[in-house]
Amino acid sequence: MDTMDYGTFEASLERSVRLERDLQKNPARYRVLTGDRPTGRLHVGHLFGSLQNRVRLQDMGVPIFVVIADYQVLTDRESAPDIADNVHQLVLDYMAVGLDPESGRTFIFPHSQVPELNQLLLPFLTLVTNAELNRNPTVKEEIQASGQQQINAGMYTYPVHQAADILFCKASVVPVGKDQLPHLELTRTIARRFNSRYGGGKPIFPEPQPLLSSAPVILGLDGSQKMSKSRNNTIMLSSSEDETAQGIKRAKTDVDRLITYDPANRPEVANLLLLLSLCTDTPPETLAMEIGEGGASQLKTRLTEAMNEYLRPLRKRRRELEKEPEFIRQVLRTGIEHAREVAQQTLTETREAMNMAYLADNTGQQSNPGDA
Repeated sequence: MDTMDYGTFEASLERSVRLERDLQKNPARYRVLTGDRPTGRLHVGHLFGSLQNRVRLQDMGVPIFVVIADYQVLTDRESAPDIADNVHQLVLDYMAVGLDPESGRTFIFPHSQVPELNQLLLPFLTLVTNAELNRNPTVKEEIQASGQQQINAGMYTYPVHQAADILFCKASVVPVGKDQLPHLELTRTIARRFNSRYGGGKPIFPEPQPLLSSAPVILGLDGSQKMSKSRNNTIMLSSSEDETAQGIKRAKTDVDRLITYDPANRPEVANLLLLLSLCTDTPPETLAMEIGEGGASQLKTRLTEAMNEYLRPLRKRRRELEKEPEFIRQVLRTGIEHAREVAQQTLTETREAMNMAYLADNTGQQSNPGDA
């Protein structure tokens, strides 16, 4: 096998900049795969970190596949009782922020409902070594974060399943943060190795390119860690205005009354200024000067008002969607139907490439031995 090269962050960033320029010129040339694990409702960290970018790409005219990675939540938590509701809540959040399945460009689906996608996992596992999985820094971090003493094979092979999520629809672009680059490089390696071993000079899979996020990292209201539901330091998109106010009121600051924007030395205050900046489209340095000696109290008051104003139309849309559960189910059915259609085409190609289409009829469709 060829050697996996994670490359440098600087090289990835340069490629991402070129990709962004071409996306704006030729959006229909690309296909994006993105998604989330259904572990609960989404928060403002998701909104500013990824959701807004997905809506931007959709509105540019880029086809987007949004995978709800429900199988993957089983790798590190006891989530089965909540999965169905969490999937429903994710779709509500997606559509409330502006993802539009009715546009014909955005398809939302859980990967557990696309069996053809999951069949790619087996051949893909033969294209990576245990040593390569052991070296993946993102897997190491996720294992450590899970706090588990015994690591199941699902978590260990998580990056290979993610490769199946990306490659089943032949996604050419995957929006990622810096910490997710190793996962994507493994996907690129699997695509390259499959093409080399089975393609016969004809590439079956593209090597997807990373679109690096320019969004800032949003810390939680504790000011010390990334915003996360499990750390109870979030502002949920679905929170009420009173819940938002109470959360911001509890947010950690420091003892210095003069408000300054100093992320290195005053991360808690800087994070609240950053959130206020994102809600008002005003530089955090300018906001700090405006608040000045007004202290943390004035900062929290302004952030509460701005955040609730910013989220008000989103929350209104979400409440409207909550009244239409059958519509949400239909969104998923449509997404699953389209994803399966695409996945069936890809699986047929991979079977033919691997010389496994020996039960195909004269139309090229694979039949099952038990079919009548």
